[in-house]
Amino acid sequence: MQDKMPIAIVSDVVCPWCFIGKARLEKALEAHGLTDRVAITWLPYELNPDMPEEGMDRTQYLDAKFGPGKRKEIEIRLSEAALESGVTFNWPKVTRSVYTRMAHMLVAAASTVQRGGEMKAALFKAYFQEGRDIGNLETLVAIAAEQGFDEQAARDELGNDELRETVIGLEDHARKVGVTGVPFFIVDGKLAVSGAQTADVWAQVFQQVMRDAA
Repeated sequence: MQDKMPIAIVSDVVCPWCFIGKARLEKALEAHGLTDRVAITWLPYELNPDMPEEGMDRTQYLDAKFGPGKRKEIEIRLSEAALESGVTFNWPKVTRSVYTRMAHMLVAAASTVQRGGEMKAALFKAYFQEGRDIGNLETLVAIAAEQGFDEQAARDELGNDELRETVIGLEDHARKVGVTGVPFFIVDGKLAVSGAQTADVWAQVFQQVMRDAA
């Protein structure tokens, strides 16, 4: 592999499995000495496209989606799954389920200067560890500023209709090609990996890519 191996990751910023999947992939890349030999592209997906823009109470949302009283059970399962990847969730702080279109726009804007991954990481941290409302414009502008972006430029990007249409187009495309759940990884343009896979699965994927390249 002379050139960098492309990995496109379709995910949502409020998807806990996407947070875990990102960490698991990074650990696997590191273990195989591939961290600097891949080019990662972050693609948007909204798990809850019908979420009101102001968001909603998280317990209420989870009760409606999975049945009453399931929240604790779901959170314990996620925390256990996250342990080996080094991801931690601060569940008591995660009080809102949020609308994520603007957050995806922020990642898309950061991606134009090759910083999509950093912005994605900042948004996961803000939501799952700091309990911030990443559906809120001012919160997103603040996160962009913390990442070293100009505040006014971030605000402009988040109000940019063209960028919004790009994000919507990418989400539509993901659904058209059959992505029904996230995280979803497209490795080297042809290998599809669905879900937050473990190190042994990634080892097989990397071997397959090497064989194809040879």
